[in-house]
Amino acid sequence: MSILVAEILGTMLMILLGNGVVANVVLKDTKAGGAGWIEITTAWALAVFVGVIVAGPYSGAHLNPAVTIGLAVAGKVSWALVPEYLAGEMIGAMIGAFLVWLFYKDHFKITDDDAGKLACFSTGPAIKNTFSNLMSEIIGTFVLIFVIFYIAGPSLDLGIEGNPEALIGLGSIGAIPVAFLVWVIGLSLGGTTGYAINPARDLGPRIMHSILPIKGKSDWGYAWVPIVGPIIGCVIAAYLYMYLM
Repeated sequence: MSILVAEILGTMLMILLGNGVVANVVLKDTKAGGAGWIEITTAWALAVFVGVIVAGPYSGAHLNPAVTIGLAVAGKVSWALVPEYLAGEMIGAMIGAFLVWLFYKDHFKITDDDAGKLACFSTGPAIKNTFSNLMSEIIGTFVLIFVIFYIAGPSLDLGIEGNPEALIGLGSIGAIPVAFLVWVIGLSLGGTTGYAINPARDLGPRIMHSILPIKGKSDWGYAWVPIVGPIIGCVIAAYLYMYLM
């Protein structure tokens, strides 16, 4: 598989299972209705695990523009490869969101809660405060990227030449540690904004929410927060890692 195809498939699976658990918990008359935050955060961690297993051997399984940009800033992935990664992540996120809607179509139809339906696609703040919401995404993403650098360790010196088999990312460091990392971020830091910590994870599904026949607004006024916050967080993590090392 090419980087593009691997990132599309990995991100698609991650979003299908990650947003799928939200739909299973919040939509009307599902079997898991009201299961709660523990189920959502656990399934999201396992969704990352699944995406990494599929894409890891071929692209390093970034599945997240913040991972791609953070590695590029640190000089661990060539900037020439960044557009292909970002395209795969966005396309995969949109396809995954479409599949969630297709899978739960009957439940979307009978659910009156517009905010709940949007939550099946994108994130939103528990308390709307732009500065606090932005800081939540910055800090959450910083933790994700900074810890990934240390989990990977010396292996991050590979992949600069653009060889797909040696690319740096989640696949090269093992899926399980990253799944635990995403899990603890969700449990500890996810309650304020829903922990996007991934621009494609929020933007791609939000675009699909605005396109698909679903009632309710897509809240585009908030959409920049889960894009800008993770980018700032990943850059800070990359520079701090380089400074410390």
